[in-house]
Amino acid sequence: MEIEADRSEAAQLVLPRFAVVDIETSGLSLRRHRILQVAVVTIEDGAVVDEWSSLVRLRWPWQRVGARSVHGIDRRSLRTAPDRRHVIRELADRLEGTVFTAHNAAFDWSFIARAARRERVALPPVQQLCTLRLSRRLDPDRIASHRLDDLCLRYEVTNSRPHDALQDARATAAVLQHLLTANQVAAPGDLDAFYERR
Repeated sequence: MEIEADRSEAAQLVLPRFAVVDIETSGLSLRRHRILQVAVVTIEDGAVVDEWSSLVRLRWPWQRVGARSVHGIDRRSLRTAPDRRHVIRELADRLEGTVFTAHNAAFDWSFIARAARRERVALPPVQQLCTLRLSRRLDPDRIASHRLDDLCLRYEVTNSRPHDALQDARATAAVLQHLLTANQVAAPGDLDAFYERR
């Protein structure tokens, strides 16, 4: 029994680094709306090893910030934020050598990739993992809800400030650990079936 436990622990140690990302945007339209806030929680060997978040300065003062009642971000807080190029460069550095992970990864990645193209910042080639899809794989009949808030309740993860990028990234990182276990992911090869197809 001890040998099996040792093997399981060793398998956990060779999982890749996960960069768990969340963004807050001024709306849902990729063409019309912009990133307002971005956060990354980096996981290695099953533990959080780094956290980072930043607001993103509006390029023009008349740009909309969207539903302030949802994300709590106002124009004043964005006036002194780093410019978008700086934020995207920092994000690109933090994604290097990781698995890009997010709840509804396609949404987050599409906004990030568009911002990177606009700022002429090269994003590293990364695999993408979606916690929304990981959760849905466990529920093929779609009986349960797979919203992040509901997953937090299901796995007893505290998210004190939903729609804050760093808090949501922390919550997603915690939920990720449960989803990897539930999907029997214990080694890098086990992830191959779950990566987003591009």
